[in-house]
Amino acid sequence: MNEVFRLINKLEKDRQLTRDEWIMIFETDPAVLQEPLAERARRISIGNFGHEIFTRGLIEFTSYCRNDCYYCGIRMSNKELPRYRLDREQILECCDRGYELGFRTFVLQGGEDPCIDDEEMVSVISAIHDGFGDCAITLSIGERSHDSYLRYFEAGAERYLLRHETADPWHYARLHPGELSLQRRMDCLWDLKRIGYQVGTGFMVGSPGQNAETLAEDMLFIEKLAPHMIGIGPFVPHHATPFADKKAGTAEQTLVCISLLRLMLPQALIPATTALGTIEADGRERGILAGANVVMPNLSPLSYRKKYELYDHKICTGEEAAECRDCLELRMEAIGYTLAVSRGDHPLMKKGKGNNNV
Repeated sequence: MNEVFRLINKLEKDRQLTRDEWIMIFETDPAVLQEPLAERARRISIGNFGHEIFTRGLIEFTSYCRNDCYYCGIRMSNKELPRYRLDREQILECCDRGYELGFRTFVLQGGEDPCIDDEEMVSVISAIHDGFGDCAITLSIGERSHDSYLRYFEAGAERYLLRHETADPWHYARLHPGELSLQRRMDCLWDLKRIGYQVGTGFMVGSPGQNAETLAEDMLFIEKLAPHMIGIGPFVPHHATPFADKKAGTAEQTLVCISLLRLMLPQALIPATTALGTIEADGRERGILAGANVVMPNLSPLSYRKKYELYDHKICTGEEAAECRDCLELRMEAIGYTLAVSRGDHPLMKKGKGNNNV
């Protein structure tokens, strides 16, 4: 155990470990590591961001997806899911409501909807950019071409979240059908960074087939990419997927990963995810105390919430936007934090300016 804590000290100092060193950490019982790691990560997070937690207003605007990922509830093969697609005016109404509630970042998230082309996306992005000029626009809509990403950026989108899910090719093939490629996913992430986006990636903790070796590959890839945002959360099964009978990831392992990422990338924007709050009632609070510094209340229209079902038992599907935000505010205050009314950019990024040094 002394050797493991020596490695943690090394990570805090040098911001990197070798593959074998990462494996040694991930082979250690997370219950032993979680609290000591959380204390260090919390100190680092507070040192960089104070006690303010950034908010992102999440707008889940389409549940259509052309992909058939084995873990995802909105996969193409799920025929029992009622699908929906918000139009531009509905999305702008969500932004109006969110702006009134103090949100200065809007996250447009959806499946890889084959019926939403670049013209429509540019129209939506431009409308938000023109109507809410002091707000940041984040996209999370999957794999697109370099030219598409560039058009969205030029229209006003500044951030893009594209979780790689796993950096191990064997594990990627375990989670996805054959037509999807890990190399393609990574190429997209590098394209986004070259264009100048604030780039986010991440992975599921406890997904089927994951082990210490695959987690080590995730950390090595994240170290190399140096993303501005890292979205990780526990794997939570969905009843209409091939992984319906698989065990969910644990809060302890997820919290350990959050803390390790905070030690490796002290200025990263790391959400305490809804999935973490789904498997543990106080999961988001524990995520903040483990080094996370972002929460993402849902601004989607209430009538559509249950139709964007990535996994079973997802929380906050019955709360109006104001209720969701107020609930999170009270939860954060109870552990000594406040919700920030700001864009919450990465410290090294300025509004409207990309970082092309890749």
